[in-house]
Amino acid sequence: MTHDRPLLARLNWYWICQLAGWGFLPLFAGAMGATRMPGLIWVMWWGAGSGIIISGLWHRLLKHRQRNGQRISWKMVLGGVLALGAIHTAAQFLGFVIFTPNQMVRGYSWIPSALMSWWSIYLVWNVFYMAVLSLRRANRAEAESLRLEIAAKDAELRALQAQVNPHFFFNSMNSVRALIYEEPEAAAQMIDQLASVMRYALQSGHHDTVPLSAEIEAVQAYLAIEKIRFEERMRVSVEIGLGLEQVRIPPMSLQTLVENAVKYGVETSPTGSEIRIRAQRMDDGSVHIEIANLGAIVPFANSTKVGLINTRKRLALALGANAQLDLSENSGWVRATLTLPEAA
Repeated sequence: MTHDRPLLARLNWYWICQLAGWGFLPLFAGAMGATRMPGLIWVMWWGAGSGIIISGLWHRLLKHRQRNGQRISWKMVLGGVLALGAIHTAAQFLGFVIFTPNQMVRGYSWIPSALMSWWSIYLVWNVFYMAVLSLRRANRAEAESLRLEIAAKDAELRALQAQVNPHFFFNSMNSVRALIYEEPEAAAQMIDQLASVMRYALQSGHHDTVPLSAEIEAVQAYLAIEKIRFEERMRVSVEIGLGLEQVRIPPMSLQTLVENAVKYGVETSPTGSEIRIRAQRMDDGSVHIEIANLGAIVPFANSTKVGLINTRKRLALALGANAQLDLSENSGWVRATLTLPEAA
């Protein structure tokens, strides 16, 4: 709605400048002593009114050309200045005839100075108008560039999100396939949990970020799936700091990291692994979310690292360059740490 725009944006600046600019001329003439000459002040106001009408018609012509996509060249502007100055000189002469018939200057010697005066005024008017027009075009181009940048960012986020979901579903269906013949009941439970995660993935795919609580809920449903598969080999602990439930993160970002922890920590170890998920707010206001598993960072030949690369890109796009993902190994634990800026 237009009423939601700021007051300065709702004002018609063209008419404000028109009235102020043309109204200045008779006021200036009055201050210079024109009021001492009977009828001359009316001639000045006649000139101001003529200027508003003449420049208004010229303005409409320029807008018409602009709407039709026609170029406004400086040659056209200079030709317009010459024509407008001549028309206004004639209009001003008519004002003298009407208001000061007994004080008319005889002869033609006044014409060159009058033309120069009105040409100068219309030149200033057109230069000012073209400058404002150029500024508007620059602002519109900047706004369009920003709109395209946001659209490109949104498209990239959607493309990255589209990479995550098939990757996750492929892994989950492999887990279902492993159980469907050996333990049909466990496979049925797994499918129920998978349906919950699929619902979340489809719904969250329409958003750049989701609350941490929603992501944790989806992660726990996924871990419930894997718990059926790995039983005692997988041990899970989740610790979320007070007040961090509404921290915003890209959807399926924790999911990707937890999948890696299961794949490289639990699946590859005969004894399995504990998976620790912990979120805490640091002293500088940032939020650290850590997913840790027992094991080591080993360059597997079949690993494309798509999940880590994807998550890093989505963090930067959704939360800015200060959002980071670090992978480290310490004391037999592999830790994937999300660092979210304070605003998150």
